[in-house]
Amino acid sequence: MAAPGSGQKSEEEWRAILSPEQFRILRQKGTELKGTGEYDKFFGEGIYNCAGCGTPLYKSTTKFNSGCGWPAFFEGLPGAINRNPDPDGRRTEITCAACSGHLGHVFKGEGFQTPTDERHCVNSVSVKFITEDSPASL
Repeated sequence: MAAPGSGQKSEEEWRAILSPEQFRILRQKGTELKGTGEYDKFFGEGIYNCAGCGTPLYKSTTKFNSGCGWPAFFEGLPGAINRNPDPDGRRTEITCAACSGHLGHVFKGEGFQTPTDERHCVNSVSVKFITEDSPASL
C-alpha cells in the first residue's frame, strides 16, 4: 500500500518522478496506443500496482483477454479504484483511489464471461506488475 500522503503531489513533483509517458497518461488522462502496452498480452501471476504511487489495484486472477488492445480486468481490489463519468457522459473513467492517477475506463454489459460482466480497460503505463511473493506487493 502507498505511504499516507504519497498521492498528494504537485504537478512538478509528479513530473520529477514519472516518465513523460506516465505523466501524460496518469496525470493528463491520456491513452497509450492500442496494442502497444507492455501488459496487453501478459498473463503472469501477481499484483498490478499503480505506477504513480504503488497502491495495489488488481490481482492477476482478474485479468482476462478481451482482445481490445489494452489490459482488461473484471474487478479491482476493494476500495482501490474510483469511478467517475467522463464529461461527455459516454464512458466511466477509472482512477487510483490513492493518487487519482488515470487508469483507463470501465465498461459494463459487453457480454464477457466474467463474474462481474465488466471490463476495466487499463493503460499498461498506468500500472506496474509485481509478483505476489515480491515485498513490494505486500
